[in-house]
Amino acid sequence: MEPLNLDELEGLARARLPADIWDFIQGGAGGEWTLAAAAAQYRRHVLRPRVLVDVSRCDTTVHLLGDELAAPIGVAPMAYHQLAHPEGESATARAAGAAGALFVVSIFAGRTLEEIAAAATGPLWLQLYWLRRREFLAELAERAERAGYRALVLTVDAPKVARRLRDIRNSFALPSDVNAVNLDPALTATAHRRTAGGSGIEAHSREQFDATIGWADLAWLRERSALPLVLKGVLTAEDAALAVAHGVDALVVSNHGGRQLDGAIPALAALPEVVAAVPDGFPVLLDGGVRRGTDVLTALALGARAVLVGRPVLWGLAHAGAAGVGTVLDLLRTELTEAMVLAGRPTLAHLDPTALAPWPRGGP
Repeated sequence: MEPLNLDELEGLARARLPADIWDFIQGGAGGEWTLAAAAAQYRRHVLRPRVLVDVSRCDTTVHLLGDELAAPIGVAPMAYHQLAHPEGESATARAAGAAGALFVVSIFAGRTLEEIAAAATGPLWLQLYWLRRREFLAELAERAERAGYRALVLTVDAPKVARRLRDIRNSFALPSDVNAVNLDPALTATAHRRTAGGSGIEAHSREQFDATIGWADLAWLRERSALPLVLKGVLTAEDAALAVAHGVDALVVSNHGGRQLDGAIPALAALPEVVAAVPDGFPVLLDGGVRRGTDVLTALALGARAVLVGRPVLWGLAHAGAAGVGTVLDLLRTELTEAMVLAGRPTLAHLDPTALAPWPRGGP
């Protein structure tokens, strides 16, 4: 029987994956406090449904950096989809395209940018970490533009990979048949080295990520690509304002799925101050903790243009490849549509802070 919600899908995926890969996908930094807080933050809001509203037709389409999406739901950048399924990002691209969804491809994809583009029928963005070898960033940006990618997404909350205790306990390293094929193999060799009491992923980041970059460095990347530049990992009004001042085209409010600074503010809690700090109409996306359609509605009501979904996409891949990813995206869109109908909000334009209220005293 197919899963009826993402909670059921999570259990199905866990049964299919080796324990160390499951921990790598699911784990967070430190004591995983921020990881746990992400989903809990949505429960701090209740919905204020309106009645006697014509909801016979419900429109979930949204425009984002020049593209129309069937729903304000996309796939967040995640490395190494082949850990979940042999087809990796090619399967994810097919499913996202069929659902009319955005797919943000990781710099650490296991399929080439060109292979992913060939499998896609929907918009693709390319996510980057700032590597010490800048020439590789320039090359990737050029390849992405040639292959039809629509934006570059620079992750800015990871000058290094944080200590993820599950990976350290498992001495996690990438399997030999999983590789970041868009980079020189020498750049990712450390990620494959298993050492007792260590994480190959963390060691790789210390070796290859450039922790010296600042706001002025964004100009270097802008000079090498005409693609819109999106910053992912912004959690404060101060940084949102700086991003606008430096010509960034969109933001993703994200705490890296609880995988970086443990104790960081949940993305949903940070969203209102970020939205307030940017001009009206400036695209702000949210990434973190989305597990049901009412979560999407809540984020949109607080000012997000769209949400990006991470771990559940890998659950879908593990369960049934492209079809499983399609299940994730279809479930969320179906649940969002139902929530909009029952809340008396037939278009995304009707979703604003008046759709929400805080939990009454004594609630969760």
